[in-house]
Amino acid sequence: MSEQLKFIVEQLNKEPFKKNFNLITFDSLEPVQLLQTLSDVLAEIDPKQAIDIREELPEQTTKRMFTLLGMLKYKPSGGMSEVSSFRQGLVSGSKPVVHPILHWLLQRIPELKKRAYLARFLVKLEVPAEFLQDDVIAETYHQYEELVEGFKNIHKECEQLKSSGFSTAEIRRDIVAMEEEKDQLIKRVERLRKRVEAVSNHQRMLDLARQLRVEKEREESLAHQKQEQKNQLFQAEQRLQRCQIQLKDLQQAAADEKPESLMKRLEEDIKFNSYMVSEKLPRELENMRKVVQYLQKVASEPAMGQAELRELEDKIRETNTEINHLIEKRMMRNDPMDDKLSLFRQQAAIIVRKKETKVEELQEAREELAAVERELNMKSSQAQERGGELIRGDEFKRYVAKMRGKSSTYKKKRQEIAELKAEYGVLQRTEEILRERHTAGQQQLQSLEAQRGISGYSDTQEELERVSAIKSELDEMKGRTLDDMSEMVKKLNSVIAEKKSALSPLIKDLRALRQEHAELAPEYEEKKAQYETCAAGLESNRSKLEQEVRTLREETAQEESRYHHINCTREIIESQIQRAAEQSKISQSMDVQVRRTALREKYIANTAEQESLGKVLRQQVKQVRENQEPNMRQMKMWKDLETLLECKKQCYLKAQSQAPIGHVIQDVGKDMLVL
Repeated sequence: MSEQLKFIVEQLNKEPFKKNFNLITFDSLEPVQLLQTLSDVLAEIDPKQAIDIREELPEQTTKRMFTLLGMLKYKPSGGMSEVSSFRQGLVSGSKPVVHPILHWLLQRIPELKKRAYLARFLVKLEVPAEFLQDDVIAETYHQYEELVEGFKNIHKECEQLKSSGFSTAEIRRDIVAMEEEKDQLIKRVERLRKRVEAVSNHQRMLDLARQLRVEKEREESLAHQKQEQKNQLFQAEQRLQRCQIQLKDLQQAAADEKPESLMKRLEEDIKFNSYMVSEKLPRELENMRKVVQYLQKVASEPAMGQAELRELEDKIRETNTEINHLIEKRMMRNDPMDDKLSLFRQQAAIIVRKKETKVEELQEAREELAAVERELNMKSSQAQERGGELIRGDEFKRYVAKMRGKSSTYKKKRQEIAELKAEYGVLQRTEEILRERHTAGQQQLQSLEAQRGISGYSDTQEELERVSAIKSELDEMKGRTLDDMSEMVKKLNSVIAEKKSALSPLIKDLRALRQEHAELAPEYEEKKAQYETCAAGLESNRSKLEQEVRTLREETAQEESRYHHINCTREIIESQIQRAAEQSKISQSMDVQVRRTALREKYIANTAEQESLGKVLRQQVKQVRENQEPNMRQMKMWKDLETLLECKKQCYLKAQSQAPIGHVIQDVGKDMLVL
């Protein structure tokens, strides 16, 4: 307990609580103060719990803390059997209840913070089932569940990213390093480009280098393809070996068979496959389609209420009653021809069911045979790869002979089991016959007792015999119990005497210690009161000194900032004064070159230059505005002229293409002969 209190006090004195407790002050806290400390710790885990318990009722405080502790999965030390006592202790602020809670919470604050954060989003709201019948509420609740699942996935991804070791600082450093490398590469490429441009035929060399790089990449891809083809060839050879082994096995198995047996087997396979394709699979497909249509119809219909469900149930009952009436009418009619047909129909239905079961069994057997063959091929290939050999020849014959011996032994044992089962059936039937005879005898005895007026005599006699047997057993048990109790009492008395003799010196020491405690208790209370008064005085003095130190530090910081501000202002003014003095010396100088370096002269020259530039620009703007309309008309005329010339060109080309051979084309100022 002392270690637990030390741990609690150490944790409460650290960040973020800073309670400044010691063992004595923490142990002497009032129940209300202890509950407030617990509430502060819970507020550190869940900020919603930051409440002053004096502003809420004790029941609300207990309910709030109990709910949060249940959400954090805190289990009391006494288990679920002492929940009521735990609740009462939490209400009253009992130390044996609150101290373990604080110890448990302070041990795992980061884990509990995470759990409380997740509980805000993952603890689902309880919505009554009758409210979920509403479409809007159901859709909203479905969206809420989807959001919860999305939050789970996003939180998992976030945790994986956090645990993956990546950090933003490292990524930023990598990005900066990559950008620097990129700049260096760009600069290097520029230097190489300038160096290459100085060489004659550099473009041809670049093309050859590019072709060389392409050919090397192609060579690498061809080498990779060659390796892949080698691997595929090796796998194909392995498959070929397995197929050859399988072919040899099949040839050996089919060597002793005749063509008639093979044809018969093929005919059976054809019949089976035709039955599966024409009857079984279409029927199953049709049934599945009906089920899908029914489910789609049910899904497309709106949700039904209780009244509609009751109406459907009533309709189902009415339909069932009508079916029962029709069956009764049919049975009352009792047509012999219908009876014969019903017999044949029943036999046909039984045969169809047997056929379907046999087909299913055959299909399962074939699937099992195919699986066994695949496993056998895999095992044989593994044995060959490992260098093992398959059992062949004489070894296989010996193995077959051994298996035949085991098979004969198995058949004998199975025959013995069948005989035992038959004997068991005979004995069971004998037991049933004897029971029937016993019941018949009992009935006969009861009838005789009823005739003689003493009905129930045999039952009463059996009951008396049974009760007497039970009484004798109880008497024996009572006798044994009394003996055991007397022996136990003797043992307890002896143990009590031993304990008394062993405790007598301890009791004497305890009396002396109690007397010493009674003498020291008032002295302890007095010293405790002195210590508390002294501690309170020292605490008040310490708080006053801390306040004075805090104020003096603030004044010192203010004075330091003021000093630095004044010092900076002084340096700025001195630099301005020095600059003004230099400018005044320059302006008073007789040298023209030195005077031109003055700031005033520079500013005057810049101002004049800008004013002249502004005048030139204003004149240009004025000229542009005045010449805008003539220039636009001239541009339009040039465009029209260009369009006209283009049209003449097209007409000339068209006439030239249509002119016959040997025709003379007359144009303005010249004649042309087309050959």
